[in-house]
Amino acid sequence: MANLFQGIFPALLTPFKGEAEGEDVDLGAFRDNVQKFNAYDLAGYVIGGSTGECVLVSNEEAARLVDAAKSAAAPGRLIIAGTAQESTRLTIAFTKRLADAGADAALVRPPSYYKARMTREPLRRHYLAVADASPIPVVIYNIPQNTGITIDPGLVVELARHPRIAGLKESLGSLAYLGEIIRRLPPDFSYLTGSGFVVLPALLAGASGAILAVANAAPGLCVEIYRLFREGKIGEAQQRQLDLIPLNKAAMETYGIPGLKYAMDVQGFKGGPVRLPLLPIDEKGKADLRTIIGRRRC
Repeated sequence: MANLFQGIFPALLTPFKGEAEGEDVDLGAFRDNVQKFNAYDLAGYVIGGSTGECVLVSNEEAARLVDAAKSAAAPGRLIIAGTAQESTRLTIAFTKRLADAGADAALVRPPSYYKARMTREPLRRHYLAVADASPIPVVIYNIPQNTGITIDPGLVVELARHPRIAGLKESLGSLAYLGEIIRRLPPDFSYLTGSGFVVLPALLAGASGAILAVANAAPGLCVEIYRLFREGKIGEAQQRQLDLIPLNKAAMETYGIPGLKYAMDVQGFKGGPVRLPLLPIDEKGKADLRTIIGRRRC
């Protein structure tokens, strides 16, 4: 298997119509966003990740989003879909369903409700069973800030030997984690950072690309960091990485998904409202984000 996942993948947000319309998924706005993203040199799109409010979206809605992304994406853009459920059996079934809807790969975070029991062996068996049954490549999703589970680096190295486990998304942006495993991974295994703070450092250390929430509001800037890195223009890439940090901090740490959706709206995309229990960004947050965006070429 070749290294499938190279470049920048936005972790797409899910637009909703708002409470007055029953908080339905706005598929029209979602397609519009994908079509606008097609103008950038992106590697593909991630649907149903944490940024997409995956735990607030039904399985039926997720399948419709994957189908919409597949139909709207430019040729050659990979569709990676979050397929995790709390049981191995349900994860396998949902992976097959989203593969049928058009997903090219599955992003699978660890089951976390029984997190105290999710030690190395249950996780190993879970991922191997999913990969054995999956019709599409599997990307392991390490996101301990949401799941409370850190996937052991040694387990990632072991799982990487499976022919259908093709990559890892590491969302903490930990260079220590990357450094512990990158030399032990097969050459066709994709290490993808999930943090906008360390895109360039991760690439320099051996990552093949990034899955980024902030790319929803700054796709051009994220793509430029990757392009400059590939061209060996590290000094210029460093400047663009520094340009990205204030927006990434505001959108991802200070204001979260509501802030990122507002930043999309300001940038001419369609972020829209969040789904309860998330609450919209306040006026101070809006002003802060407008100031940051006004200072940056995103």
